[in-house]
Amino acid sequence: MLRAILTLLAGGVLAQALPLLLGPWLTRLYRPEDFGHFHLFAAVAANIAVVACARYEFALPLAADEAEARALRTLCLRLLAGVVGLSALVALAWALHMGQAWWLWLPAAVGTLGLVSLATLNANRAQRFQRLAGARVLQHGGGALAQAAAGLWQAGVLGLIVAPIAAALATVVALGWPGPARASKAQCRAAAHAHRSFPLLNTPHAFLGALQDTLAIALIAASLGPAAAGAWGLALRYLKAPATLVGGAVSQVLYPRLAAVGAGGSATSRRLVLRTMALLALLAAPLVAALWWLGPALFAWAFGPDWASAGELARALALYIGLHFVASPLGVVTMAWQAQAWALKLALVGQGVFVAALAAGLAWGGLVAAGWAVSGAMTLYFGWYFSRLATWPVADPPAAALPEAAR
Repeated sequence: MLRAILTLLAGGVLAQALPLLLGPWLTRLYRPEDFGHFHLFAAVAANIAVVACARYEFALPLAADEAEARALRTLCLRLLAGVVGLSALVALAWALHMGQAWWLWLPAAVGTLGLVSLATLNANRAQRFQRLAGARVLQHGGGALAQAAAGLWQAGVLGLIVAPIAAALATVVALGWPGPARASKAQCRAAAHAHRSFPLLNTPHAFLGALQDTLAIALIAASLGPAAAGAWGLALRYLKAPATLVGGAVSQVLYPRLAAVGAGGSATSRRLVLRTMALLALLAAPLVAALWWLGPALFAWAFGPDWASAGELARALALYIGLHFVASPLGVVTMAWQAQAWALKLALVGQGVFVAALAAGLAWGGLVAAGWAVSGAMTLYFGWYFSRLATWPVADPPAAALPEAAR
């Protein structure tokens, strides 16, 4: 497990290094208003794409054999085609209503992000970790380089939008096309029924989780304007980068290990989760301290005076970011333990708390006050979440019954 994590982590470092290093340049090529519009577009696209396959792609590591995996891939591709078509109609309506032609790129963004998710889980099932690491570099690093090139041509918000779409297409090619729709309708129906908990429970969970980001950007833009939304988006992009880097690597390795144990988990798998939580907490602590101490000065130095408010926001969000760093890779735990109904209920509470705290903070004292309100409220939420995972009621099956991968 450690070797696989380090492989993905190495790729993740390169994947995040380019966007983070190019960030100060990008903030000088694009206006805060451009970033505000881009982050709203990206949030909407991600909100749709995260459920475009009804989360059936996340059942791929659980498929019993290649025939079932092929049926799941076929099912995902058919669902994705339908969602892309619907998003095209939505994009056309928004572009006509708002007079912003860049909304017409929404179906392309949804389609490419959906394909990346499917191809990623397909490669994860095969445990092709080196290919996964390279694909992350291509998607995130390539997208940032393309945005920089578009900025030099003064492409504005359209350049920020189109560049990641092109990088996502290249990522799908690098991961390997998941295959044509070759399974029969009967096979697809059987696979859909066997893994129905994913659309019934995990899809609303994922959608509402992404909706939290969409609502946050929309709420800030409506209250304080697109420049403030750009500051929020920039701050969260940098602050959540460590969670994306480490959490993505940990979850991609942790999920198949926990899935090998079977539904309900075991005391052994719970110990693995506890060790993972403890390690992530040790890594998060210095991150929080650094943001409290140096956050405002670092943002002002790196991005220029137009982004000074993002540094104050970074300090206010530091505790939330640290807790999110620990929680980010643990989302796969409840999927592997078949506890998605519980996870959905808890997530609904957490998302309500987040949005309510954000709205209250904006009304109380603007963007920075909203950051402090979110940190305080989410500390209570994450504390409860971690305590429940640590005390999850599981029992070890006999050693002979455990799959070899889980021992």
